[in-house]
Amino acid sequence: MFDYDADLLVLGAGPAGLTAAQYGARASLKTLVLEQMAPGGQALNIDVLENYPGNVGHGDTPPRSGFDFCEDLHKQAKAFGARFIMEGAVSVARAAEEGSSAAEEGSSAPYFTAVLQGGKVLRVPAVILATGAEHRRLAVPGEAEFSGRGVSYCATCDGPFFKGRRILVVGGGDAACDEAQYLSRLTDTVILIHRKSMFRAQKALAERTLANPHITVSFNTRLLEIRGETRVMSVVLEGPGGSREEPMDAVFIFAGSIPQTAPVKGLGLHFDETGSVITNQNMETAVPGFFAAGDVRSGPFRQVVVAAGEGAVAAHGAAAYIDSLRGVGYH
Repeated sequence: MFDYDADLLVLGAGPAGLTAAQYGARASLKTLVLEQMAPGGQALNIDVLENYPGNVGHGDTPPRSGFDFCEDLHKQAKAFGARFIMEGAVSVARAAEEGSSAAEEGSSAPYFTAVLQGGKVLRVPAVILATGAEHRRLAVPGEAEFSGRGVSYCATCDGPFFKGRRILVVGGGDAACDEAQYLSRLTDTVILIHRKSMFRAQKALAERTLANPHITVSFNTRLLEIRGETRVMSVVLEGPGGSREEPMDAVFIFAGSIPQTAPVKGLGLHFDETGSVITNQNMETAVPGFFAAGDVRSGPFRQVVVAAGEGAVAAHGAAAYIDSLRGVGYH
């Protein structure tokens, strides 16, 4: 009936999922990781991972990039025995053990079944949701039409195509400031707009962005429209002085993210106002045996180091939960 059996299923292979996989496998759990894209998630787009503890450069060598860091996490998890399947889950459901009824007193503990995109089915006693979040769109005219033709959500992916050109960056958080810094090394003309009167990014990053001579910052400014023919040619902005059209070659948008929770909507999890999964400090959700970590989880601070720590805590909790199911937990 089932194509795969495992002790622990990790959904997503960003920093949270990769760390959870490492800790799960290291705890001798048969750990299986599902990831639709390349292991690393959004951290792959970090040009210089300068604020991860211990990730420092030496001499003229800068700290490792997010790509290199995540590649090491992936190798490490595999070395401990975690298995990776490059496929996502369509749905995750709760069910009782075969031959038992979850409603019966004293029945076998329920487990989770997951249906993969290719149609295969697996079952596990514990799941860690680490699917992260995807970039939020602004839904302004021209955004969808010029996506991939001057509109982008990843500076390190597409920035090199616009060396020496006029670039607009939209956003006010860590991602917007970090990506604007990267783009400023490719061109002298980076315009960063934010709809609020100040950045919500970390103070050091915000100050560095404001001090960068190649970045012009405009607060209280919104993007109204992206114009062009076969590619981006101009943008319409609205600021304190009214609306204006400016020539532009590229628009990089960093306006927040949307938690990826579609496969688990029917489980009975609790969500906050942003759609993120609510857990306790042990990463436990409202559903026993189901944990969440990283950007998909409700939390005040979204950083690689936080995601990795949450992944470790979730795996530790999952191991304890599985031990309790097997009657070998610590008493």
